[in-house]
Amino acid sequence: MNANQIDRNSQMYGCNFQQFLEGVTNSITYKFSGANMIVAGLMSDAQEQMAFGDTEGARQTLNRAKGVLFAVMEGQLNASGVAA
Repeated sequence: MNANQIDRNSQMYGCNFQQFLEGVTNSITYKFSGANMIVAGLMSDAQEQMAFGDTEGARQTLNRAKGVLFAVMEGQLNASGVAA
């Protein structure tokens, strides 16, 4: 990842999005409930951020939620849980 991509990730997502996705796939929530629950949680987080006036943080959180949805649509993540 070059410097421009790192800066873009930071501005859009507030983090390195690839590392974020790695964390998602390792999370207990993803393993038992899938990416849909991750997205729902991120949307709830964004609501809280907006309620406290953190619109920039909410925007980044919503971008992370959209990124997770795109990963599901591209077949990188499972929408439903993956644990047996």
